[in-house]
Amino acid sequence: MVQDSQHQSLHTSARLSVAPMMDWTDRHCRYLHRLMSRETLLYTEMVTSPALVRGGALHLLDYNTEEHPVALQLGGSDPAELATAAKMGEDAGYDEINLNCGCPSDRVQSGTFGAVLMRTPDLVAECCAAMQDAVDVEVTVKCRIGVDDQDAHQVLPDFIKRVSDAGVKRFIIHARKAWLQGLSPKENREIPPLDYDLVHQIKADNPNLHISINGGITTLDQAEQHLDQGLDGVMVGRAAYHSPSDILSAADARIYGGDWARDPHEVVLQMLPYIDRHIAQGGRLHQVTRHMLGLFMGRPGARGWRRLLSEEAHLGDPSVVKRALERVS
Repeated sequence: MVQDSQHQSLHTSARLSVAPMMDWTDRHCRYLHRLMSRETLLYTEMVTSPALVRGGALHLLDYNTEEHPVALQLGGSDPAELATAAKMGEDAGYDEINLNCGCPSDRVQSGTFGAVLMRTPDLVAECCAAMQDAVDVEVTVKCRIGVDDQDAHQVLPDFIKRVSDAGVKRFIIHARKAWLQGLSPKENREIPPLDYDLVHQIKADNPNLHISINGGITTLDQAEQHLDQGLDGVMVGRAAYHSPSDILSAADARIYGGDWARDPHEVVLQMLPYIDRHIAQGGRLHQVTRHMLGLFMGRPGARGWRRLLSEEAHLGDPSVVKRALERVS
């Protein structure tokens, strides 16, 4: 019963989530995003199960307790190894374990991770079952609608059925195919056409499953439309990173019905003690400030803010943040 309650609470948070993005959604980025929204579900960058289990890269599990609710995304295809990695994630305190079945990069494919797994739904089901046996937190799947020349309208329903039969109840579906050859990861986010209707049909055909949509969603208006049309959640990617004030600052009020909003000026001031702690622990200023460049996107002084941080953060003097803030009205 406690487990079901925890999963339900996470489902509420998952009405809006920030996508796992390699090289972007590290712990500094997530801390910043959490200051802007108390409710939005956050995801780590993908961490491969071999790196955790065989490489002993425990630092990859580092996070700030303020980030909750936060999910660990794993990449892998070995059920036993994924089960071990999932348990490591649960022991570290993550609220959810997510399996990446959507990343199309060559590097990920070579390790049999990501979108290539959509060709082997039974293996995905086996991996998820093994992880679920190992942990009490929820195991979820992020996938595409298909890969290459697959008929998405046949492949995706079959994939969802086989994996949900293994016990997975929450799916985040990027509403594009992934082309495993010939397109870069960036092109795979832009060139394959979006098929939102298919994702909505998956929800209609599986009312017992929690279905979130991802891909091409850049505003809260768009997110609300998908929620109003019956989907359970919306995952936003680069828009939440490049202009977090437009997405996250208003999310708690608009998506969750709260009355909490955070001005980006306040967020910067709240980041200052975090930056000081990071530097005191041997970290570098730009590791944090690189995620803050888009805070004032579209506002007077935004260009001066970005320029000063970009030009001087590598020097390591945290006073540059206050000086940059003075350029924003």
